Amino acid sequence: MRQPTRGEYVNHPSQRGLYFTSSEHDQLRAEVRQWAELHVSPRIPQMESLRRVDVALSRLIARQGWIGVTVPPEYGGMGLGHLAKTIIIEELARISGAMGAMVQASQLGTAKILHWGTDEQKRRWLPAIAAGECLPTIATTEKGSGGQVGAIATTARREGDEYVLNGSKVWVGNSHVGDLHGVIVRTGEGSRGLTAFLVEATRPGCTLAPHPEMLGLHGFSFGEIRFDDCRVPIENRIGAEGDGLAVAFSSSVLYGRPNLTAVSLGIHQAAVETTNQYTSEVQRYGNPLSMKETIRNKIAEMQSNLMTARILAYHAADSLDRGLACDAELMNAKLENVKLSKRSVDLAMEIHAAYGLVSAHEVSRLYRDVVHIEPPAGTSDIQRVRLAEVSLGEARPEWSQRFSGELRASTAARERALSAPAEHPVVHAGESASPVPQPVL
Repeated sequence: MRQPTRGEYVNHPSQRGLYFTSSEHDQLRAEVRQWAELHVSPRIPQMESLRRVDVALSRLIARQGWIGVTVPPEYGGMGLGHLAKTIIIEELARISGAMGAMVQASQLGTAKILHWGTDEQKRRWLPAIAAGECLPTIATTEKGSGGQVGAIATTARREGDEYVLNGSKVWVGNSHVGDLHGVIVRTGEGSRGLTAFLVEATRPGCTLAPHPEMLGLHGFSFGEIRFDDCRVPIENRIGAEGDGLAVAFSSSVLYGRPNLTAVSLGIHQAAVETTNQYTSEVQRYGNPLSMKETIRNKIAEMQSNLMTARILAYHAADSLDRGLACDAELMNAKLENVKLSKRSVDLAMEIHAAYGLVSAHEVSRLYRDVVHIEPPAGTSDIQRVRLAEVSLGEARPEWSQRFSGELRASTAARERALSAPAEHPVVHAGESASPVPQPVL
């Protein structure tokens, strides 16, 4: 029986969202998929060969409005919620893990403003983010701290109505394309001595280190930001002094974990599709490779992994949309999606054998990309530590529960937005990677 081609997988059983998705979600998936295949896919060879940050493509994607998928409509956003966000990231990552990572990083950067920003900060920044005119980031990790947020050493010294920042942040998603960095710095001692700030990339004293050459996710920026007597006005502070740890943790749990789960899921889907197509086209002993029992067993395991991963991802995102306490589900979804996607990509490499060792082959790119998803927003070891706390009754108050009222209040607006007439996305002249008309979004 003929296997479906890459473009036929929208309604394939491996893509079923079961009872979590609506017809509007399915339409959104089809539209993002069409756009990504037309405008992102043709640029992958260049991104892979140059291994440089693709600023133009990042900006083009941002202008589709997808960064603002969880931004309320009153601020110009789509207001579609976390499951819609998962689908957008997944579909972009299915074509390019780098561009899926780009979108998720700036959606993560939006979280601190949505949950902790003042009305004035929301009015100032969210419309620009939703329009794709501003790419936010979140900058927490330092060379000397790793995943230990409490070990942050970058400082902010209060001088009148300003703070003076000194130090550096590493592994910042969208570091070299971002316009607005959400920075967690030290203003005092201990865990209550951390504070969050919004720092415009153009501020004097805010500079970028040369971008390192990474193993995978070519086209995505994941670099270092430096602060040398960088002055930031008090109105750029997010929350009160001492709220930095809460800003960092809540953003990581509610956005970082599900976002990276979605990137992993997109890469996973691509691995299954690529392997199915390869084994259906390649002939061995007079039959397609997919007819060999050993190969079919591996394909079956990949399919099982993918179906399990998708249920975990969608259930966690849907729970978040419904305002349910679901921190553990979000952590588990990332933990299992990373594990299952890496296993499936390993199986894909086994099936492709020597062909997978060719750097230009898609499965080789997927192999390099998937390993990037584990470290951000807490390594798998950190997820296990938190899940052990849940199992032993030692878990802290849940961030999803703290913001549950806000999440539930957005449900009605999201459902109205999903049912509203669609508008055309913005693609500026001369920036399209294909002359084909844009899909309706």
